[in-house]
Amino acid sequence: MLSARGISKRYGALLANDGIDLSLNGGEVHALLGENGAGKSTLSKILYGYTRPDAGEILVGGKAARLRSPREARALGIGMVFQNFMLIPALTVQENIALFLTDLPAILDQEAVARRIRAYGARFGLQVDPHAPVRQLSVGDRQKVEILKLLLAEARILIFDEPTKVLAPHEIEGLFQVFAALKAEGYAILFITHKLREVIACADRITVLRQGRVAGGFGPGEAQVETLVKMMFGERGGEEPTAETPVPAGTRPLLELRGASAQGVGSETTLQGLNLTLHEGEVLGVAGVSGSGQKELGDLILGLRPLSGGSRWFRGEDASSWSIARLRERGVAFVPEDPLAMAAVSGMSVRENLSLGTGSRYHKGLSLDWRALEATMGASFAALAFPVPPLDPPITALSGGNLQRVVLARELAHGPSLIIALYPTRGLDARSAASVRELLRRARDGGAGVLLISEDLEELADMSDRLLVLFQGALVGEFPRGSWRPEAVGHLMTGSGEVAGV
Repeated sequence: MLSARGISKRYGALLANDGIDLSLNGGEVHALLGENGAGKSTLSKILYGYTRPDAGEILVGGKAARLRSPREARALGIGMVFQNFMLIPALTVQENIALFLTDLPAILDQEAVARRIRAYGARFGLQVDPHAPVRQLSVGDRQKVEILKLLLAEARILIFDEPTKVLAPHEIEGLFQVFAALKAEGYAILFITHKLREVIACADRITVLRQGRVAGGFGPGEAQVETLVKMMFGERGGEEPTAETPVPAGTRPLLELRGASAQGVGSETTLQGLNLTLHEGEVLGVAGVSGSGQKELGDLILGLRPLSGGSRWFRGEDASSWSIARLRERGVAFVPEDPLAMAAVSGMSVRENLSLGTGSRYHKGLSLDWRALEATMGASFAALAFPVPPLDPPITALSGGNLQRVVLARELAHGPSLIIALYPTRGLDARSAASVRELLRRARDGGAGVLLISEDLEELADMSDRLLVLFQGALVGEFPRGSWRPEAVGHLMTGSGEVAGV
């Protein structure tokens, strides 16, 4: 249904795509793998008309196609579901879908649109209430709306960019059932993901990109995790074995929330009576689907969000009224899920951003000791096994994954005693993510406490000594390591399971 031949794209000295060949057939799921910088995002943007290639051609249905915009791609039956959903929360499901369609009359028959939504929902396992406001939907249902938009617009070639990243385990299984229904009716699916086991579970064909080129491919049943990792990274390897280190007996509480509440503003989630204890030398995982209060929890602990009830304690001291600066000086580090919005200043260089939040460590009179800063940060990058980026360009010149690496290197450079990590491996490839997890383990083994907030249950199972479940701003479950099943946690994450007291 679609062929890309000899696709190349260069950004200055960076060759993002180098002569890539790719084909998408009807009735199959074709998975696209590769580490950060391998060229996956560039290729998907070219296929959807966002970016024009420097060389090569694209054929749709065997005919040459010029994709100069997403509109032209959609006119040829190509649709894309992005990581960040393109929905308007204040509108209903049918209103969001109607905005995307081009075949509607001047006077909209809303019930006709609703009937089409119900028909496609029943046909492909995408049932959702057409009259429900999008803001009230779960993440899984919002993703269904995104897929329905494409199907009602008559797209036959569907590109999914990291679609399982924000889903609970049972929702991931539901998505794969949708894939199976789409395959049965001849749709072509391009599935971009970092999760290798999911690829093996659902993909008919697999293409691996490495450094902008096609490193190889696999047919049904041919690929194994170890083979894929070696093809993605060469002999460097990807994922380290899981280390199961229990919390040492008798360790002191490092962080405590006692009945802590915080009021949400606007679309934010209100936190309700949280009781939480994190010990020295422990990784405490917090699971929850997107929008359950993860960001608000991190803000509350960091002092960015005032308490409306209860208290916050740090190393046995009441820290309820402590400033952000005081918490940072006492050794609290923060790795956010959106580094550009929360941990970087877009108008500053990479070097200047590395100096943020370091207190007075590098003050030299009225200036900074840039040489000492660069030496410390260089050592931190080396510990993470990350390449040191150019320091002079603005921070916005970096890709999302490289920006996350800069923030990680800065925050972990000075041996913090408490690390608040809000999905620290988001956007990182398997090798980089493995380096981050290993560093967090080393920090834990050195006596630091790590609060790991993530939507990735595989990561939480790998890392957490204890696991808490967050749903709509409340803690609804607690599990010691090795005592929980992903399905049980997934149901608690989405409010569809038994509530367990914390």
